[in-house]
Amino acid sequence: MDVPADLLARLRDRLLATGYTIDGVRDRLGDVAAAALAREQLVPAERATRAPDPLGALIRLWWLGLAVPERYLDLPVDGLVAAGLLHRDGDEVRAAVHLQPWESGGYLVSDRKVRPGDPALRPDHVVGAGGASANLANLVIRRPVESALDLGTGCGVQVLHLAGRAGRITATDVNPRALDLARLSWALSGIEGVDTRLGSGFEPVSGERFDLVVSNPPFVISPRGRFTYRETGAAADGFCRDLVRAAPRHLNPGGYCQILANWLHVAGEDWRDRVGGWLAETGCDGWAVQRDVLDPAEYVELWLRDSAEQGTPAYRERYDEWLGWLESLGVTGIGFGWITLRDGGALDPVVRVEELTTPVEQPVGAYVEEVLDAITIAHRIGAEELRQARLVTREDVVEERIGPPGAEDPARIVLRQTAGLRRQAQVGTVAAALAGACDGELPLGALLAAIAELTGADPDETVARADELRPLIAEGFFRIKEPATDRYSDL
Repeated sequence: MDVPADLLARLRDRLLATGYTIDGVRDRLGDVAAAALAREQLVPAERATRAPDPLGALIRLWWLGLAVPERYLDLPVDGLVAAGLLHRDGDEVRAAVHLQPWESGGYLVSDRKVRPGDPALRPDHVVGAGGASANLANLVIRRPVESALDLGTGCGVQVLHLAGRAGRITATDVNPRALDLARLSWALSGIEGVDTRLGSGFEPVSGERFDLVVSNPPFVISPRGRFTYRETGAAADGFCRDLVRAAPRHLNPGGYCQILANWLHVAGEDWRDRVGGWLAETGCDGWAVQRDVLDPAEYVELWLRDSAEQGTPAYRERYDEWLGWLESLGVTGIGFGWITLRDGGALDPVVRVEELTTPVEQPVGAYVEEVLDAITIAHRIGAEELRQARLVTREDVVEERIGPPGAEDPARIVLRQTAGLRRQAQVGTVAAALAGACDGELPLGALLAAIAELTGADPDETVARADELRPLIAEGFFRIKEPATDRYSDL
């Protein structure tokens, strides 16, 4: 799709001048219609824009996909029709793409979301920004980097998030049409210099390395690859596995790879071992988090809804085939989550796989480096060094004591984080006492000895239990005062 730069500049000027921005659309629609539109419910927005004003006409044209009388549009219509962005039908025009305002005066160009009753998805459909892309954007580290790779860029939304934080951005996709629409997104958002490459996986950047790799890949696990934006037809969850295994060859020292992924739960196998095995083979420090899990039927239904196939003649046949294929693999569920790798250069890379299904503080990218630091330090610090370490209790940790009313001793003591990942941990009386005493002033061994004296416990046995605190350090309940991360990077 070859759209003249001057035409795109004129279009951007008109969009901004008319107020077709996130704030402008929200104000024009009102709270109820704007909230409904965020839920992909269009009727309230259609009702709110029936009056023929310039901004309402743009909302109906570009966002709602409705035919609009040309006389209401202050746009270079002839040029946009010639470029294939608009279709003319008599005195009305209709958008050929979905053009959505984005953050900081940016815009995203994609195909319109297909809904029940619409024509079937085209195989090279380019999906717009959604929940998955938002999850990835929230996960990505926030510090500036020299070079970044957006693998499988789609409509280009991750580049919009990376612009201003990465000195050089490369974007790839297996779908030529996705790259065409992504370039439109960037041009309308004032982003220049993105290096685009066509190809699958890491093939377009063979031999190249980056400080940051991000990817919202085609992770859907299906018996065949019907739509390039969501599935490849690779065996089971093999595409995500292979992506993780290949990533380290494309990371600079200290570089990060952050991706979304799906993985199988297979009868007789712990899913943590499956995903942990992917990470263990990379030679990088790794952190995998499962955010949700669906049973096979729920999973098939989700993606058949995504392609608007409910109610079609082929629905039952595709549902049956997909479900039967998963059953043949022994699948009991499919996990959704994120994976972060860091090339720390260590001889004993640390891998953590966990499940976090409750809400976490966003953006995770603001503290993901601290999470990895805590995991690696807890693993690598020596036993004596741990006893000499000065620990500080995380500022947002609260303690909950659970038991019958009036009981002298609680049945359970729980430490809970009220910020960040909002983890919780059931602890004993020693760890609970430490949580109230660790302020970075005294070494851990001295604090444990003092707790033993107060409780009448054996001091040597109590101090020897310092190693039991490693999980609480790894999970961020305690931090080592002024930790020198590099000290533990090659232990």
